[in-house]
Formats: sequence, C-alpha cells, structure tokens
Amino acid sequence: MLFRNEKIEYFNKKGKLLDPHRIELTDKDGKKEVVTAKNILIATGGRPADPEIPGKEHSITSDDIFWLKKKPGKTLCVGASYISLECAGFLRALGMDVTVMVRSILLRGFDQQIANKIGEHLDAQGVKFIKKAVPISITLGQNGQKIVKYKQGEQELEEVFDTVLFAIGRSA
Repeated sequence: MLFRNEKIEYFNKKGKLLDPHRIELTDKDGKKEVVTAKNILIATGGRPADPEIPGKEHSITSDDIFWLKKKPGKTLCVGASYISLECAGFLRALGMDVTVMVRSILLRGFDQQIANKIGEHLDAQGVKFIKKAVPISITLGQNGQKIVKYKQGEQELEEVFDTVLFAIGRSA
C-alpha cells in the first residue's frame, strides 16, 4: 500500500475529532483510543443512495451490478448521473434491453452540450429513455420480474423489468 511507503497510518474505525490534532477512534468492539497527528485525513468513502419508495428491496445499486450471478435482462437504470449512464451503456453493449429513467436532465452540473451528445449517442446505440419521470413503487410480478410504477407529469404509468438499478447519488 502506498500509505505505508509514505509512513501514513490507516485506521478503519469510527472517529470523532477532539481538536485539530487529536481524534478519538472507536473500533468495532467499542474500544476507544485517542490518536495525535500533525495532519488528519478523513476519507469516509461513499455508498449508493437508496430510493425512498415502497419495494426498493427489489432493486439493486450500481455497486451490485458487478456481483449478479445471471444476466440482468431488461434493465431500468434510474438516474441520469454518469454512473447511471455508464451502466446503461455497458449493459446495452452486452446486448441488454436498457431504459434510463431521467427525473430532469442528463448529467446535471455538466456541460449540457456534451451531456446531450452523450444522450444522443446512447439513444443511437439503442438505450431508451423515460424522461421527466420518477419511480413511485416496485412490486414483484410473475417470474420475479419487477413492476415499476412511475409518475411522468400527471400520469401514473407502469412497466415491467427484470432488473431495476438505482444510480441516484452517493452518501458518505
């Protein structure tokens, strides 16, 4: 690990800053210790954010897609971030039927001329888009398929997918 070469000590523990140079660390057994350092770096990492909808337990995240034991089949990627679009792109390249559900615009916070070009490219590759829509629930159908109810404008619609993947942001 590069940290060791630079004499950087790594702690995989919960931390509480006491002051600019001291941190109280708590391990998984509840044992506490105070560490003093000239510099303290806090790197929390991130986990995919969960949707707050009924049936979310029938979905996966962008992290989970790499651990599937079988092909995802007809897939709904919820979110318009680069992670969602990247997943949609490689799943389509692998031959999957892919739809991206977009709440507002593709790649909010990015240059929109480029974002639109990316959307056009994905569309040309066969990725479908459901625009101005948000999921409101997921229920299990026959054969384990997921019935996604969503709101698009004032309409409530539904569609059946084999896999529902959420890429709606990350939390520390």
